[in-house]
Amino acid sequence: MRIARFSTAGDVGFGLVDGLDEAGRPGPDTVIAAIAGHPFAPPEPTGVVHRLADVRLLAPVLPSKIVAVGRNYAEHAAELGNAQPAEPMLFLKPNTSVIGPADVIRLPWQSAQVDHEAELAVVIGRLCRDVPVERVDQVVLGYTAANDVTARDLQQRDGQWGRAKGFDTFCPLGPWVSTDADPADLAVSCTVNGEVRQLGRTSQLSYGVAELVAYISAVMTLLPGDVILTGTPAGVAALSPGDEVSVAIEDVGVLTNLVGDRD
Repeated sequence: MRIARFSTAGDVGFGLVDGLDEAGRPGPDTVIAAIAGHPFAPPEPTGVVHRLADVRLLAPVLPSKIVAVGRNYAEHAAELGNAQPAEPMLFLKPNTSVIGPADVIRLPWQSAQVDHEAELAVVIGRLCRDVPVERVDQVVLGYTAANDVTARDLQQRDGQWGRAKGFDTFCPLGPWVSTDADPADLAVSCTVNGEVRQLGRTSQLSYGVAELVAYISAVMTLLPGDVILTGTPAGVAALSPGDEVSVAIEDVGVLTNLVGDRD
């Protein structure tokens, strides 16, 4: 099941996506069947069906917080000259950094190097705390694609990551939440203007989804809609105005955004 958040005629709602091809890509027959209320309970279709082409996809959730994990792929840690941490390295991105599919990543004037970071994102489905590893699947709604956009020069200069990771538009999410994906071994890729920049698999994560949810929930309470970014594979590189950047997650979907200067 794939759950999208969308707007049409000024209204915002959630719906179930149908009519994707075998690779999970949308086509002319793709539709969204609207559901009542929110997606954190069994979905209740309203009977209203929209063509995907007639709606605007939004970020699939509006999280209270985004908890991200740094250096969770060995090759990415190495490419930046960093050692792998002995425990998951956590940082937060503000929810004001979230944008949806087709929205524009705005490059801030304060930075001369803004990088893409393709990541599998975990969407929490219920309020939880101190979740044991064996029960993590009971608190996860599903998975979506994320781009942990980073002002690399500011990250290196500041010595902490709040500013570098926290600019408005620095957390694209989408295109929808896949509730059926198995996070154990999914392909994660990033292309910029059609050129492959990043390519990895979630089986290469130093700490997998279950470990991360258990670890993070032992630190802080997680709320429905909260998002966990699991880390990025090697190949991060700078974005420029006019670029089109796409993050693809196997069995989830493709998240595409344009890049522009900050207004």
